[in-house]
Amino acid sequence: MSITLKEVTRENWYEAAKLTVHESQQDFVASNLYSIAQSKFYPTWVPLAIYNADGTMVGFLMYGEETEEKAGEYWIIRLMVDKDYQGQGYGRAAMLAAIERIKQQSNLKSIYTSYLPENTSAAKLYAGLGFEETGTIEDGEIVVQLK
Repeated sequence: MSITLKEVTRENWYEAAKLTVHESQQDFVASNLYSIAQSKFYPTWVPLAIYNADGTMVGFLMYGEETEEKAGEYWIIRLMVDKDYQGQGYGRAAMLAAIERIKQQSNLKSIYTSYLPENTSAAKLYAGLGFEETGTIEDGEIVVQLK
């Protein structure tokens, strides 16, 4: 699966904001517009558009470093694949690409993400990538760490 992660910019933010998940998944992830807005207030958060090999935007991902007192702890904060492109491997490919980006950080200590307990697709994806439950629940979400 070939994907490219590109920063969300003035040129592509609106396209990213229009991506949507299936109605049954809307409670699992914040809107991309909300995530883009958040990134303007958290300077270590990096919003990225996911493009397929044809150059079509198929999803959105955001990662970032924790606050100064937890420097070196990185989070994959958001991951969504547009409803028209789900089930084709884009989420897994985007996660792998994001993990590789994060591994380039010189101060990296750990990589985390989280998901709502009822989001069984996310649980399966993250476990398949090597994430393990930490035993922590944050804002109702299960926190997992990449081992």
